[in-house]
Amino acid sequence: MGDALHRLQTQGRTPLTESQSRTTIDVRVGSATDGLTPFSTAKRSLAAGLSEWLALAAVAIAAVAADQLTKHIVSSKLALDDQVKVLGPLSIHHVQNSGIAFGLFSSATAVVIVLTGLAVGWMLVFFARSGARHPVLPVALGLVIGGSVSNLVDRVRLGHVTDFLDLKRWPAFNLADSFIVVGVAILLAALVAADRPRANPRT
Repeated sequence: MGDALHRLQTQGRTPLTESQSRTTIDVRVGSATDGLTPFSTAKRSLAAGLSEWLALAAVAIAAVAADQLTKHIVSSKLALDDQVKVLGPLSIHHVQNSGIAFGLFSSATAVVIVLTGLAVGWMLVFFARSGARHPVLPVALGLVIGGSVSNLVDRVRLGHVTDFLDLKRWPAFNLADSFIVVGVAILLAALVAADRPRANPRT
């Protein structure tokens, strides 16, 4: 009687297969358990690395050296307010400027020194955080920082900067001013190009 009852209980049970005894979990690499939702994304750091800092320093030092050399040559070869005609409207005209680029704010030297120092500090912070955002940033900011630092050194040391590039219908300027303008133009063009949406390729 006991053996018969045991056989009936055994026959009434559904045998468990290996697939039923354990739950199958489909886990895909790079996704959540549903295979669709990413659980992690890798983000590229935009902070400036060693190569960006070296490039920035090289450009800035070259800009300072070129500007200081040309100012020294003009100051030693031409008396103040003397000029030498070069080509067309361009002439080398030795003048002094206590303001910022192109003779602006010439009566506010102390304010210009403070603002220039703050601007250079801000650019260094920006570069530290975003120097790897675009490959031209070290060149663009290097030109701006080099030109700004070179004129800043002259204002602190001499109370003025030497300008010598004269186009007649435009205030005289120097290489540092040119470096700043070119650097800003490159920087703006790079930022605009980086923010422009990319066209999706046709499939």
